[in-house]
Amino acid sequence: MPGSPVPPAADGPATRSATGPTTGPGLIERTAPAGRRTVWSHWWVRVFAVYAASRVVTTTFLLVLASVQGPNPWTLAHPGLFDYSSIWDGRWYNIVSISGYPATLPFTDGHVTENAWAFLPAYPGLVNVLQFVTRMPWPVVAVLVSVGFGAGAALVFYRLLRRVRLSPSVSLFAVTLFCVSPVSPLFQLAYAESMYIFLLVLALYLLVERRYALLFPVVLVMAFTRPSGLAFALALVFHVVYRWVRRGSDPFPMRERVLSVSLAVFSGLAGLAWPAIAGAVTGDLTAYTDTELAWRSSYIGFTDLVPFASWFQGANWWFGSMLGVPGWLGIVVLLILIALFCLAMFSPAVKRLGVDLRFWVAAYATYLLAVFFPQSSTFRLLMPLFPLLGAIALPRGRVYRSALVVVFLALQVGWLLVCWGVDGADWSPP
Repeated sequence: MPGSPVPPAADGPATRSATGPTTGPGLIERTAPAGRRTVWSHWWVRVFAVYAASRVVTTTFLLVLASVQGPNPWTLAHPGLFDYSSIWDGRWYNIVSISGYPATLPFTDGHVTENAWAFLPAYPGLVNVLQFVTRMPWPVVAVLVSVGFGAGAALVFYRLLRRVRLSPSVSLFAVTLFCVSPVSPLFQLAYAESMYIFLLVLALYLLVERRYALLFPVVLVMAFTRPSGLAFALALVFHVVYRWVRRGSDPFPMRERVLSVSLAVFSGLAGLAWPAIAGAVTGDLTAYTDTELAWRSSYIGFTDLVPFASWFQGANWWFGSMLGVPGWLGIVVLLILIALFCLAMFSPAVKRLGVDLRFWVAAYATYLLAVFFPQSSTFRLLMPLFPLLGAIALPRGRVYRSALVVVFLALQVGWLLVCWGVDGADWSPP
């Protein structure tokens, strides 16, 4: 990532002039006599060490689970690490890489059923290219691509947190939580999330830096990796309005106005591009949304997509059908959770992240509330809220930090057991 032209003072926060960034954390953050500097003095060495250690721990978890995994729709019993890391949606991405997308949608009882259109092409396309170059099997290349993007995401996340003026200690601990979070195995599974999170954290870094021109290609690739364009467009709208309101104290030059507004429109169009492509290829304008809705049909049947209705439908279903209590109780719980989330967004800890990261968190949470149905994969879909880890990492107590890492690792094991391991007719996909 671009560094500062002049090294700042030790652990000094980034500063910004009226026209953009002037200084920021350098490659070596702790000043020391030249002869006493060590490899560990470099921020990227510390971040990479944390990431590597976390991957060793998660690999151990996966190897243990693979050793007791029985036969399943994707592998034989006791699969190897790479095969085990490529089940579930990893097989769908493999299908996309081999067969592409169907020109005719599959139907059952008059409804569109699960098919490849739900899986965007950037990740399987990249894996395909690297597989052609290296001649290695799909599972191996897919996993290695995820591991590589995960490392990049951890490095840029650290730079992002330093850019919003969190200390090196807090930033490194936030990266640690990022690397051991309950869904962090996705950094080494054959899913598009690792690539997407790298692109997202890069996009947020560029947004904070106000490098709008560089954001256009990042936003485009991101929109073809995971559904994200509409959420990022909403965050950009928040950003533009905020800059316009504060233009008296923080200059908002005409060039930046044009670029930022154009970027918001571009991101919205990028978010609509894949559904439009699916509609054009299949001749069905709602091909993409109908495909996505097929995944919730096993819960509540085939329904139309009504914005902001899905979570209320889910709350009613989970509490009424699964827990056997009145469905309205689930809606009450959901409303309480939404209220608590809104309050948290204005807490001192979250406000430390700066307005742009909070804009993204608010925009993505709104997007989730508008279109997604809560199920076991919701844990994975919460991953883009990772900037909040910066707020969680603020307390410096050793007991707090150690306990939090232990809790995160325990939840990671729980996620792997419940969502990744396959037990017969498994109803809890990751």
